[in-house]
Amino acid sequence: MPRRTSCYMVSYVILFSTVGLFTVGTIRADDWSQWLGTERDGVWREKGLIDKFPKGGPKVLWRKPIAAGYSGPAVVGDRVYVMDRERASDAEGKPLRPTRDGIRGNERVLCLRATDGELLWKYVYDCPYTISYPAGPRTTPLVDEGRVYTLGAMGNLLCLNATNGEVVWSKSLMKEYKLEEPPVWGWAAHPLLDGDRLYCLVGGKNSAVVAFDKNTGKEIWKALTTEEIGYSPPMIYEAGGKRQLIVWLSESIQSLDPSTGEVYWKQAYPTDRPPQRPAVNIITVKRLNDLLFLSTYYHGPLMLKLDPDKPGASVVWKGKSNNPARPDGLHMLMGSPVLKDGHIYGVCAAGQLRCLDARTGQQVWETLDATGGKKGDCATAFLVPQGDRFIIFNDQGDLILAKLSPKGYEQIDRAHILEPVQAARGREVVWSHPAFAHRCMFARNDKEFVCVSLASES
Repeated sequence: MPRRTSCYMVSYVILFSTVGLFTVGTIRADDWSQWLGTERDGVWREKGLIDKFPKGGPKVLWRKPIAAGYSGPAVVGDRVYVMDRERASDAEGKPLRPTRDGIRGNERVLCLRATDGELLWKYVYDCPYTISYPAGPRTTPLVDEGRVYTLGAMGNLLCLNATNGEVVWSKSLMKEYKLEEPPVWGWAAHPLLDGDRLYCLVGGKNSAVVAFDKNTGKEIWKALTTEEIGYSPPMIYEAGGKRQLIVWLSESIQSLDPSTGEVYWKQAYPTDRPPQRPAVNIITVKRLNDLLFLSTYYHGPLMLKLDPDKPGASVVWKGKSNNPARPDGLHMLMGSPVLKDGHIYGVCAAGQLRCLDARTGQQVWETLDATGGKKGDCATAFLVPQGDRFIIFNDQGDLILAKLSPKGYEQIDRAHILEPVQAARGREVVWSHPAFAHRCMFARNDKEFVCVSLASES
C-alpha cells in the first residue's frame, strides 16, 4: 500500500487567451458561483426556460474533453470553472504504477469560456493520491470578487485570480495542520465563504473546522476535534437570534459562532449507536423554517428543531433502521435533499426517490422512475427546484423535467445527456453535480464537459 502523504505543490499556469479580452464581472442573479448555486440552496431561479425538450433532446451548445473528477462546475459571467485530474502515464499512455507516495498524477483547475467551451487558462499541480475512489477532485470551485477558491482531494486549498489563474495564496492542509493521512475519500466538503471568512473542514486536533481570511489565507480561528471530518459542507443559517455556522462531523452536528468558532450547541449523530466507520455524512444539511434535516446511507434521517429564542436544537424524529438494504425514511448518500412546502424530497440508498412529511418523517410515496427504473447500489440523482417543477440529473446521465408534490412524481420529459463512464459499486455512474446558469446546464463525466441550452425559443 502507498504511504499517505501530502501533494507536491509544484505547479504552473497555462494561458490560452489574451487576458484583456476576457473579464470576470460581479456575480449576477443567473450565475452559479459555488456548490448548489450562488445562494447555496440548490434552487434554479432563472425564467425563460423550455417547458419540454425539443425532438432529439435539448440543444448541445458545446462538448469539450475533460479528465476525471467529481468536481461540479461554477459559472460566473462568461466563465466556467471546474477541477479534474490527469493520472500520470508512460510514453505509451499507460497509467504509471503507484509508488510509495501514492497514485501519481496532476490536479487541475480549468477556466473555460461559457459560450463555446474554449479553454482560457488552467492551473496544474502535481498531486499523488492516497485515497479511495481516486478519480479526482470532489469540490466545486467557489468564485467571488474576481477570485476562485478550490479545495483538492488531498487538501490543497488555493485562491487564484479568476481572470488569469495566477496564485493569490495557497496552502496544503496536510502539511500546515500536521495530518498523518487524508480523509478516506479525500477532502470533499465544499468551502463556504461568508464576508471575509472562508470556512473549511480540515481535520486534526482542535482544527476540524477552520476559518481563513479569504484575502490572505491566514487562519482566523480553528475549532473542534473529531475522528473524521466528513464530507458534508459547512452552512450558515440564522435562528434563535444568531447566525449559526452548522458543521456536521462524523460523531455529531454542531452549531458555532461564525465569528469566533465558539460552540452554541451539539447534537450526537447517530443518537443511539457508534457511527459507521468510515463515516458517510455527505449531504448538505438543509433547513425548512425551524427544522434542520440530515441523513446518511447507514444511519438514516435525523430531523432537528431549532430553538426560536436562543441557539439550540432538539430531536423531532429520527430513523430507526441502521441497514440501507431496509431503509426507513431517507438513507441518503450524495444528492442533497429538497425541503419544500412541509415535505422532504430525496433519493434513498438504492435509488428510491421518496417524499416524506417533514414534521413526522412518515413516507408519503416513492418511485424508482427518476433513477433508472430499478434499484442500484448507491444510485442517486440531483434534485433542483425550478419554478413549479424540478430539474433532475441522475447518475446515468439523464436530464429529467418533473413535478414533485405530496401527490406523487410526474415526469414531464427526459433526455440522455452524458454517458456514465466511471465504475462504482458495480455500476457505471456520473457522480458530479451540474451547474444551472445562463439558461443552460453545465455537466461533466470523466471524459467530457457539456453545455446544453434549456432556454425557450421566445
